[in-house]
Amino acid sequence: MLVKYEFLKILRKKSTLIVMAASLIVTAFLFGLPIIQFQTYDQDGVIKGLEGISYEKEQYEDISVFLTDEYIAETVRQVQQLFENPDNVGHDGNERFLIQDAYWNGIAPRENLLNMIARNYAEPNESVGYNALADLDVSDGTDFYQARRDKVEKVLNAPSRQLSEEQKAYWRDRDSKVEEPLRYGYYKGWETIISSSELLVLALFAVCIVIAPVFSGEYQAGTDAVVLSAKYGKTKLATAKIAASFLFGFAAFTLHVIAAFGLPLAAFGIEGWDLPLQINGTTVPYPLTFLQGALLNLGVIYLVLAAMISLTLLLSAKMKSPYLVLVVLVPVLFIPLLLAPNGTTGVYNLTLFLLPYHAAIPEFGRYISYQFGGFVLDAFAVRAILYVMLSMFLVPLAGLEFRRHQVA
Repeated sequence: MLVKYEFLKILRKKSTLIVMAASLIVTAFLFGLPIIQFQTYDQDGVIKGLEGISYEKEQYEDISVFLTDEYIAETVRQVQQLFENPDNVGHDGNERFLIQDAYWNGIAPRENLLNMIARNYAEPNESVGYNALADLDVSDGTDFYQARRDKVEKVLNAPSRQLSEEQKAYWRDRDSKVEEPLRYGYYKGWETIISSSELLVLALFAVCIVIAPVFSGEYQAGTDAVVLSAKYGKTKLATAKIAASFLFGFAAFTLHVIAAFGLPLAAFGIEGWDLPLQINGTTVPYPLTFLQGALLNLGVIYLVLAAMISLTLLLSAKMKSPYLVLVVLVPVLFIPLLLAPNGTTGVYNLTLFLLPYHAAIPEFGRYISYQFGGFVLDAFAVRAILYVMLSMFLVPLAGLEFRRHQVA
């Protein structure tokens, strides 16, 4: 009954409704922007919004295939044949590209696929497009997957990464579990969700705003003397307030997740949930589908949420005003937004990847790992462990602080 009472107490506040409504609108707007701004092209010009999405999905119907070496070799030969006709080729002074019908009929419907194939043969961090396929030697086949493994090795051995032998072995083992051949298809909805996941930090902050007065609001209103002197004031009430805060926080955040996932999937479709992450970057070492990747990252974000609720409750129990709680939370959540990693190793970068904002970014292709002696963990595992430990440490402290509170 106490938990129910405290939950309804949070829910019925006018400020709660205002903050949650505003936050949901902002979340819906941010995750809806890729739909509003979407545009593609055909020979007649630009096609925008839902019409453009429908047109692009139609183009993928003929290229939802397994990327066997035979298929890739034949695809590369087709591109090279187009380049062999001088009438099909344009120049911009730096590179060649296909023009007119050769482009619109031979390249445009599958340009993303062709670009992905071309990038697989390029050096790490080198940006290339389909026109790089014109010079690719396919006389003995393409050996696409050997090229992929070679590129992964180049990434692992890059001097700038400074990976230890244990870390390299860890990533080689992860990568060896990627199934071949890759299956290609349409995945725009899931790509949008994964690439925008850090925007959920705004929803996380909204939850913290609502929860900030749970303890400090009692101090500010002068009701702390009443509640702490009640029968369960220093025992069950503190537990009920914490439980109600978590129930509300997770329920409210889940509404934001539904909006964040629902809008892109409603517009772009759920297609691609079972496709491998590697079709959006062949050197991604995680043997996951887009759905698995999205859920893994979302799980970490929920753990970040739990830790931030715990921190908010502790601050609320210690401070006399909810506004002081937010003064501490704003830098914790948003200063990391202004900081950019300059690599994937070193104390600065490895710490930055664990802070709330950056912890919401999956970084599937960056080979971020943490070594403890001879033991290696990836960023997802370390983030999960860190935020679970923070929650387990901060929640009891919040209850203890409230019970120790001295009424003025």
